[in-house]
Amino acid sequence: MKFYILIVFIITFNNSFGQTYTIAEFGFRKFNIIFKGDTIDILMKSKKGDEQIKKPLFLFCQGSLPQPLCVYEQNKLYSTFPFSTDSLEVYYHIAIISKPYIPLLVDKRLLDQNFIYHDSVTNKIPKKYSDRNLLDYYVNRNIKAIKHLEKLSFIEHSKLVVAGHSEGSTIAAKMALKYKKISHLIYSSGNPFGRIMAMIGQSRSSENDSILQTENEFQYWQQVINNKTSMEDSLGDTYKACYDFSIPPINYLKNIKIPTLISYGTEDVSASFNDYLRVETIRNNKPNFTFKSYLGLEHNYFPMKESGEINYEIFNWDKVGIDWLNWLNR
Repeated sequence: MKFYILIVFIITFNNSFGQTYTIAEFGFRKFNIIFKGDTIDILMKSKKGDEQIKKPLFLFCQGSLPQPLCVYEQNKLYSTFPFSTDSLEVYYHIAIISKPYIPLLVDKRLLDQNFIYHDSVTNKIPKKYSDRNLLDYYVNRNIKAIKHLEKLSFIEHSKLVVAGHSEGSTIAAKMALKYKKISHLIYSSGNPFGRIMAMIGQSRSSENDSILQTENEFQYWQQVINNKTSMEDSLGDTYKACYDFSIPPINYLKNIKIPTLISYGTEDVSASFNDYLRVETIRNNKPNFTFKSYLGLEHNYFPMKESGEINYEIFNWDKVGIDWLNWLNR
């Protein structure tokens, strides 16, 4: 049972491009490292003209889907980040790391409706991706990537920001606990009590007298516990992935001493758990935590209609990105 969260891409129209694209046309520089025998692609976005100017590093950890970082469709380019990076680029070099064994640059016509990549032979999510789609793989891989980038002459070391959204928030939180050079953490739309609680919350929010699907989540969780080291992936994620991402990130967060921003919409199914985290940080006198809740917005910061449907016509991600920057600049 896969807990998918769709990150909505911003569509950019640019008729000056043809139908074949390069990473540079998306505005990125590309770097590579080898991690456990795998070639890891790192993309970096910098303000045009400031590519060699010393600035701190801002690493963004994306959510759970096996999506390529750069997607195009004829004369359309789809944004790699959910928010505009223009303002952040003034102060930071911004990096993002590709999903394991998911191509970096793909024509949208080769993806499904959620921008998910499937192997052209098996028509399934690549097994090599599933085998590596694990919390500690991402944490250790990302730390190695940071260490590589920190050696570049234009990376300034006074500040190191790691931000994560959805599943990426768990990765970012564990990174911040493990890698002491991280100076600031942004934890966006995470569930401090782990993936399984987000799945249960999602089911509770949509069930009624005729749809009692939450019981299925508890049954699935029992299967996960019974097979917590299993790498069998017929249900989407492996049991091990679900188990590892369900270890409550509050265990990491409560031990973090660096400035930490908790960012979430109040209509997210995980909102109450972030509210509880705020209660606990007050109880334990942890002034390094700042909370920014967005009234009426859901997991990806879209408002909700009276019908309970998501209103995708009102885009708030750019405002969220500016709020993150203002917090960093305080």
